[in-house]
Amino acid sequence: MLAAIPIKETTMYEPTRRRLLRDLTGAGVGAAGVGLIGCEGQGGDDAADAADAADAADAADAAAPSCTLSPEVTEGPYYLDLDKVRRNVTEGKAGLRLDLRIKVVNASTCKPLGDVAVEIWHADAGGTYSGFSQEGTAGKTYLRGTQVTDENGLARFRTVYPGWYPGRAIHIHMKVHVDGHTLHTGQLFFNESVSDRVGRLSPYNRRSGTRMRNREDGIYRQAGSGALLRLTRRKSSTIRAGLTGTITVGVDSS
Repeated sequence: MLAAIPIKETTMYEPTRRRLLRDLTGAGVGAAGVGLIGCEGQGGDDAADAADAADAADAADAAAPSCTLSPEVTEGPYYLDLDKVRRNVTEGKAGLRLDLRIKVVNASTCKPLGDVAVEIWHADAGGTYSGFSQEGTAGKTYLRGTQVTDENGLARFRTVYPGWYPGRAIHIHMKVHVDGHTLHTGQLFFNESVSDRVGRLSPYNRRSGTRMRNREDGIYRQAGSGALLRLTRRKSSTIRAGLTGTITVGVDSS
């Protein structure tokens, strides 16, 4: 059984998300819109928290001759406007460790953008969202948080692999905020073979029923394969040590 992941709360001395969104300069980004992009040579994979510096260096070197925008998708019914500026969003929820590395770049040049707020939220291993009475989680805030990108355009999160619920493929919701405005609302998806393996682990294997596949999910079809996280193992050859998921989000400033 996977042990619950202890949280290292870092919000006490950090500014709130609203203050960050108010204070962000926008890093030279216009309001034309953003989308998920694919960049050849994308780096940023790290094996553990101790490798963050190397991760940043790899991401700084990422470049591509072209970037392709993908459509925005719905935020869904479970968004909460919270002041949760933190890297570790687990709040002790059990599940397979997932380190997210979301890179924000200028879509026309693939150059990284710092001081951009990236917000995520997703279901727990049992397919339940925090913060909603109909989910039985009113007042809870697990698996929700915001980080601001560094000079290499990277926002880092520690979370758990999401579970599934009827009618949707496994996914993570995200928003990109620049200069106090929400410029992108999207969803991130997972490789089916990896989700199959994770589904055999505890606590994911407690779910009964049939999980919806990406190809059956209308929102995935709208987002396209560019919304798939690049998944690699952490620390060792076994998936039980956790995964790192990387993706690049591009901002169209034209």
